[in-house]
Amino acid sequence: MLWLIQRRKILFMATVQEIERAIERLPETERNALESRLLARRCGLSSLNDEEQAELLRSLDEAEREIDEGRSYNTEEMRQALRGWLGK
Repeated sequence: MLWLIQRRKILFMATVQEIERAIERLPETERNALESRLLARRCGLSSLNDEEQAELLRSLDEAEREIDEGRSYNTEEMRQALRGWLGK
């Protein structure tokens, strides 16, 4: 459940669909910021310190470069690559 204050009215949102419709009405920059916050929360990134976040971003950049270069992975290779990218 989510309460939304809009133009001095309190709106009650009870379903995911209502929340999604409200998100769709946000400006793109606001949607992007919300998406980043939700992903950070979901993935536990908000608990990382600055150094850990920087290392994770470097690893993700490396993964993106490999994919852009056409590197493909089978399931087991992907698991191993993910461990390497995430420093595990």
